[in-house]
Amino acid sequence: MIHTATSSFSTQDTTRIDDLRIKAVRPLITPALLQEWLPATEAAQALVEDSRAAIARVLAGQDDRLVVVVGPCSIHDHDEAIEYARLLKAEADALATELLVVMRVYFEKPRTTVGWKGYINDPRLDGSFAINEGLERARALLLDVLALGLPVGTEFLDLLSPQFISDLVSWGAIGARTTESQSHRQLASGLSCPVGFKNGTDGGVRVAADAMLAARSSHAFMGMTKMGQAAIFETRGNHDCHVILRGGRQPNYGAADVQAACELLAASGLREQVMVDLSHANSSKQHARQIAVGEDVAAQIAAGDVRITGIMVESHLNEGRQDIVPGQPLAPGVSVTDACIGFAQTVPLLQALAGAVRARRGRAAV
Repeated sequence: MIHTATSSFSTQDTTRIDDLRIKAVRPLITPALLQEWLPATEAAQALVEDSRAAIARVLAGQDDRLVVVVGPCSIHDHDEAIEYARLLKAEADALATELLVVMRVYFEKPRTTVGWKGYINDPRLDGSFAINEGLERARALLLDVLALGLPVGTEFLDLLSPQFISDLVSWGAIGARTTESQSHRQLASGLSCPVGFKNGTDGGVRVAADAMLAARSSHAFMGMTKMGQAAIFETRGNHDCHVILRGGRQPNYGAADVQAACELLAASGLREQVMVDLSHANSSKQHARQIAVGEDVAAQIAAGDVRITGIMVESHLNEGRQDIVPGQPLAPGVSVTDACIGFAQTVPLLQALAGAVRARRGRAAV
């Protein structure tokens, strides 16, 4: 036996060396209990299953549509998210021949230093950190979006939160700050949905390619079961992964950047394909520039580039962003994290991307 008893069987006092910086420990709801309270309907399960398979076909080159992950930078209001989802559903249906639209429903916000950490961590936006309430609100929102017929995508930041919501997610992202994290690569290897890895914050694509190779492999790691018990998970590996170009020290959405990324992927034995994030460093953190970036990428697609298989857009009901100020009401439909383009600006962008897919098909048919 590895574990050995000390010479004394009395309970040891470890208060001098353990939990010195823990202010409080509160109970956490179990994923199984939350799923019992808010179960996925048969229709929701079918939508998740079908949309995951459709995204995988795009990644495998068997479907020439463009995956478009579009929605708010982060969710902070249920009703506004549903209003956005209804508008997006109409556009998704109208452009379904060319675009596979996935609503961006992000609940966790990575911070460079500190700030509001997202709907799960602080759903009341007041620093109360009602995480159990946040998990319940997040799952309820996903179910409501799925009920409208829209698949959802989210970023997996916390390593435990996927157990509460991942059964409802059709596409997942690993962010630029966590792509290099071994724990997140292991997580991706066991996720049931396709996963996009963003390039590093410096713009380097190698870290994302390495993450794909790691996620393809099987792993064993410690985690929490849906019943809330600590356990060792063994994964099979996830082959439905891809790179997301999001810029770095400079944008990387241009034709030369796509070419360089695909050459690196090919050298690693990976399929030559990328998703382009129109926001973040690719738009120099100027939300309105997403439109110009989108036009550039659409032109590449229209010219016949089949390696661009996806697009990400940060879009909300209304344009811009706002700060959370205690005691001050928020403007409706405006992001509280990164600035977004408004929905009125989003529609022509989606239409332009659909037109680009049609032009690409026309070239392929010649």
